[in-house]
Amino acid sequence: MSTALVHGLAITGTSVIRALRNRGYDVMCSDDRNTEDNRATADQLGVKVHLAPTDSELRGLVDGCDFVVPAPGVRELHPVRMIAAELGKSCVSELDLAYEWESARAGGGRPMVAVTGTDGKTTTTSLTAHIIREAGLKVIEAGNTDVPLVEAIDDHDIDAFVVECSSFRLANINKFRTKASTWLNFSPDHLDWHSSLDTYRGAKERIWANATAEDVAVYPVGSQSIADVAKRSEARKVSFGIYADYTVSGGALTAHGTPIMSVATMWRTLPHDIDNSLAAAALAIESGLATAEHAEQGIATFVPPHHRIEFINEIDGVRWYDDSKATTPHAARAAIRSFHSVVLIAGGRNKDLDLSELALEKDHIKAVVATGEGIDAITAVFAGVKPVYPAHSMTEAVRAAASVATAGDTVLLSPACTSFDWYRNYNERGDDFVRCVREVLGS
Repeated sequence: MSTALVHGLAITGTSVIRALRNRGYDVMCSDDRNTEDNRATADQLGVKVHLAPTDSELRGLVDGCDFVVPAPGVRELHPVRMIAAELGKSCVSELDLAYEWESARAGGGRPMVAVTGTDGKTTTTSLTAHIIREAGLKVIEAGNTDVPLVEAIDDHDIDAFVVECSSFRLANINKFRTKASTWLNFSPDHLDWHSSLDTYRGAKERIWANATAEDVAVYPVGSQSIADVAKRSEARKVSFGIYADYTVSGGALTAHGTPIMSVATMWRTLPHDIDNSLAAAALAIESGLATAEHAEQGIATFVPPHHRIEFINEIDGVRWYDDSKATTPHAARAAIRSFHSVVLIAGGRNKDLDLSELALEKDHIKAVVATGEGIDAITAVFAGVKPVYPAHSMTEAVRAAASVATAGDTVLLSPACTSFDWYRNYNERGDDFVRCVREVLGS
């Protein structure tokens, strides 16, 4: 019987523990945090857990296992990964485990498509799944979602999987591949997890590392570096963007020159929405899981996930938007460019990224409200460029924005930073922003 060490007891770690035990593995588990929640999780799973182990204790655990499954949140240079490398023990991604088990399924594995990129992963994953559902298939969005892939494959009613692939999950894959996959875009991110920008890029590149001639690589023509990686893969290549296989021509989304639908009938028509829709259509159609007709219906009726340039309300001529999911300057800039006169609410805990990029969008920005741990950094970025108002709570931020915004302006929460100074996740931040807008403005 093989022994696995699972390090990390969050969503993916607990799913991996269950999946391994159900398949007869002997499982040890550990976590950096000695918390009541982790002790309760271990009790619920019925496993012995080693909480906050010293490096020496961790070495003993790694030495006693056949392989290690670090949870996605376990950073690149974490001691468990370093010790595993030193002792010659493999660090295995949950994507590889799931792919291996699904491939061994009686009758063969069910089809998968995959999405990676710095920004737009979740929206494109959800949109691709929605298109495939229009074809009558039962689909689940897995991976970097609420349902890890190792858990999703145990649902026997599912016909296909759309897998959202973070760099954390891709970094250690050796087997995982899908019928079609896309790498949407690339900009600096997660430098608090990866040891360098090069290792972050290297993890993303693995999306096509195991592709064969039977698979499809969907790549953006606007990024030469991503295109070069796609072209080095064995997959069939399909492009999206300007003058691409999937593009906009004559006011319509087109596939290989054939119209799919009018842009005017899309779910939303911001520039990145068009790119994401082209990529999703390419994944669904080129994988053979849907047709252009299904893409037309899906793109027209799609309802995006919350906290992604989500309209809240218009009050006295000022439109309020929640873009809490924008945790990088690249994502925030895309949102800012979507509007003419923005009162920007930005800040939080930085991921070691260059926030000065935000000032490149100064022509779209009227004023800035700086929040949380990011107050000093955001203030420095816009010093002498735009007026900056510090806020020490979300209520203060909304009040400050409301005092500056006038009819015709857009108030945009697009933080360019993580939420972990004030909140557990971006969902909580976005929900609190919406609550504060309604409370402060009385609507």
